[in-house]
Amino acid sequence: MRASPERQDCGQVPARATPCAPAQATPCALAARLAGMPATLGQFHMAPAIGGETRGSRGSATFRPRPAHSMLNSLPQPIRKRWRPAPLMSASVLLHAGAGVGTLVRPPLWPWMLGAVAANHLVLAGSGLWPRSSLLGPNWTSLPADAAARGEVAVTIDDGPEPAVTPRVLDLLDEHQAKATFFCIGERVGRYRELAHEIVQRGHSIENHSERHLGYFSTLGPRRMADEIQRAQDSISAITGVVPMFFRAPAGLRNPFLDPVLNRLALRLASWTRRGFDTLNREADKVLGILTRGVRGGDILLLHDGHAGRTSSGSLLIL
Repeated sequence: MRASPERQDCGQVPARATPCAPAQATPCALAARLAGMPATLGQFHMAPAIGGETRGSRGSATFRPRPAHSMLNSLPQPIRKRWRPAPLMSASVLLHAGAGVGTLVRPPLWPWMLGAVAANHLVLAGSGLWPRSSLLGPNWTSLPADAAARGEVAVTIDDGPEPAVTPRVLDLLDEHQAKATFFCIGERVGRYRELAHEIVQRGHSIENHSERHLGYFSTLGPRRMADEIQRAQDSISAITGVVPMFFRAPAGLRNPFLDPVLNRLALRLASWTRRGFDTLNREADKVLGILTRGVRGGDILLLHDGHAGRTSSGSLLIL
């Protein structure tokens, strides 16, 4: 990632010039500076310890970014393991059972039992509305510890492929010899097959972002949720020849059904360390500042090529 001419707060990373002057809040400020920062911007599943901790620690190593490279072709396929519910889910089951028994044994206590169950449901709902939460199951919010110690940073790009945006993003990544992970929508992969092929051929990875990116994805039951994810998995695999290993929920929102579904499909849930809200923010410099201020090895950054935001002048923000 190329920092702006002023020194960025990212350890001892030296400042480097950018294609845009710092005073310009122009579209090129965002993707060019992110792609040009001298860090490993490859797939966050590129770390050798892919089967390690689900949440990588920062470690104490100085952030000294390394040249971009890819280990995509050498990665082992994920192994399906027996599903184990998260502690919160186990506690929720026990609470529901206890409330039922308590109501049968002491009927006058039913309002208290009902209140306890309602409170539990609020906690579950709140956990699903918090994209970086691991209360409902494992969730990659940063890279594994060994990747963080090597100064690796992941750039992830959501909601594509988008013909008006993705090819230009790929050119910027190539220009700076950087790799990224594209969380793609299954039906868009089917619609823009050649573009999906190009993403993979240029050394980037495509991961699962559901089939249709439904706004109500987090309200789906287990069967419909599994269908949305499986259809995208099938589309991406058939078209690109690569089987996704990670899933990111639309908008990062989910419910307790997602974890067992992902386990059955041998997928890992991935969110992010920081996001710039580039679909809403109209100033590239602000988005860049959110993403890079204090960036450290192990961070997962989130941008969008699909549903890409625009600056006040109408230009695409990411470009």
